[in-house]
Amino acid sequence: MSQPFFSRLTSVLVVFCLAGILTACESMQGWPVAGDTGTQGGSTASPLVNAVRQTLVLSSDRATTALSAPGGYANNPALRITLPSQLDTVTQTLRQFGMGQYVDKLEARMNEGAEQAAVEAKEVFLTTIREMSITDALGIVRGGDTAATDYFRSQTESTLRQRYQPIIRQNLEKVGFYDQYRLVLDVYNTLPVSNRLNLDLEQYVLNQGLDGLFGRMAEEEQLIRRDPLGRGSQVINAIFGG
Repeated sequence: MSQPFFSRLTSVLVVFCLAGILTACESMQGWPVAGDTGTQGGSTASPLVNAVRQTLVLSSDRATTALSAPGGYANNPALRITLPSQLDTVTQTLRQFGMGQYVDKLEARMNEGAEQAAVEAKEVFLTTIREMSITDALGIVRGGDTAATDYFRSQTESTLRQRYQPIIRQNLEKVGFYDQYRLVLDVYNTLPVSNRLNLDLEQYVLNQGLDGLFGRMAEEEQLIRRDPLGRGSQVINAIFGG
């Protein structure tokens, strides 16, 4: 037989094998995710779905644990929350008049609020992860190094934002952010400057806090994909290890 015939035959066999593997993934019984029943809608989740779920569970848990620790945001140069750059004139003015400590304390409260909110974000994440479908999981496995985190954010950010906002507000109140904010306003408004401070820092902290969580999740997902057995589990290694 000719070489082109063997090439066409090999291509056909590869297609049938891939189709068989995907079908098997959808029909096989899976291992349960830690803290999950392994079922959804009465049907047993596949190993593929469980592997992606475990990846998200591990990455979100590690991200929230790291960021909720004292200094989780503040001590990380890439994630530390500072006043937005468009307010540089305000912060520079306060520092010029020897009142930089008010800016420092305000930023400290912003980071503390985000850190404490990260603790309570865990359950929000886990609830969403449990709703993962086989179709979603297939797209994630075929995606890049942060496909799970990217998908998770695109599908859940609006809901997470709504649920996360009261968490941020409550924890900002707990660490005394609003008292410090009013103090900064009072101090700034006594200075001989024409521009007045008008900020929605609560929304800003929310945005920065979520960006930090998803960014840290993406880092953890990359580590798991690079070492699925060492950083993940046998279930994850069975899907990503090949």
